[in-house]
Amino acid sequence: MTTPTASAAGRRQSWISMLTIPLFALTLWACGGVAVQAAEPGKDAPAAGLPRILVLATGGTIAGQADPRATGAYKSAQITGEQLMQSVPGLDKVAKLNAEQISSIGSQDMNDKVWFALARRIQEAFDKNEADGIIITHGTDTLEETAFFLDNVVRGDKPVVIVGSMRPATAVSADGPGNLYEAVQVAADPRSRGRGVMAVLNDKIQGARSVTKTNTTSIETFSSPNDGPIGYVDTAGGIRFMTQAAGFKRATYQLPAGEQLPRVAIVYSHANMDAVPIEDAISHGAKGIVLAGVGDGNTSKAALDALEAAAKKGIIVVRSTRVRSGFVTRNVEVDDDKNGFVVSEDLNPQKARVLTQLLIASGVTAPAELQKAFTATW
Repeated sequence: MTTPTASAAGRRQSWISMLTIPLFALTLWACGGVAVQAAEPGKDAPAAGLPRILVLATGGTIAGQADPRATGAYKSAQITGEQLMQSVPGLDKVAKLNAEQISSIGSQDMNDKVWFALARRIQEAFDKNEADGIIITHGTDTLEETAFFLDNVVRGDKPVVIVGSMRPATAVSADGPGNLYEAVQVAADPRSRGRGVMAVLNDKIQGARSVTKTNTTSIETFSSPNDGPIGYVDTAGGIRFMTQAAGFKRATYQLPAGEQLPRVAIVYSHANMDAVPIEDAISHGAKGIVLAGVGDGNTSKAALDALEAAAKKGIIVVRSTRVRSGFVTRNVEVDDDKNGFVVSEDLNPQKARVLTQLLIASGVTAPAELQKAFTATW
């Protein structure tokens, strides 16, 4: 699909002008007609031939409203997915949108139950040909973990785009409307197929494996430290992908029975570290431990000894790093072969935890097989 160019630039300027009026978004939602409808399974594509995009809303800052407790304060997850879509002019010219509310939470409260609901609904929509692409509205705090989880469990090559914002919907300078518009553009573009789950924020398209939040408050927060964005969205120039689509290549994991993944703890390394955090994780039933290590995934001798003892008990031990970029390498500073450890390669601790959970749930527990699975995510 060809991306709108000059007209999109005009729309973006009009949003900026309108958003300078306090509570613009709420006024639109109160007065506007219903442009977004609840999803209808199996619904045919519209006569105009626009792509069918299913929007799955989970809450987050993008659905937040101002709170009087402090300047800039807000409550997340106050606005529905339908209202969010209605607040952005021109989306009906890009795609046929249907919205469903999966949850209404801040992403600091994201959990296995919501992850499973998202994964099952996305797979159902693809298997039944209900949608040509999926958009997930999400808080930014754990956006990268949800993206990576879904990238490892959803089968198929249709685009899944996760989008959020750093400022709430009622902020004067809200970034949500622009992010939403660009997310719809990306999800509707045929060139997005075969790229796995993507995050679209602040004019950038990031891959699920590498994207991470790097700033507490800036809208320029999401980046991919080790390999950069996979593309850009420019209201004047359209969508520019920087790499070829990899196609249908990723291994996917089955969701376990029930609504919960195995317990895997993240232990953060620091100066003067002892074994207590590791022993505590084991006492609370951790099936795996991810070390957020210093440097190349290292830690103190006391902590390493405790991790080696845990591995001998059958607890999965994965070495990651608290450092923002770079790869954790095997058998350099730590004797991984001897200790029975796995290294996360470029996966940060939170993503290494997700993959470890999925592997344990799938019955993969031998260190050599675990290491192959971490490497195979490339």
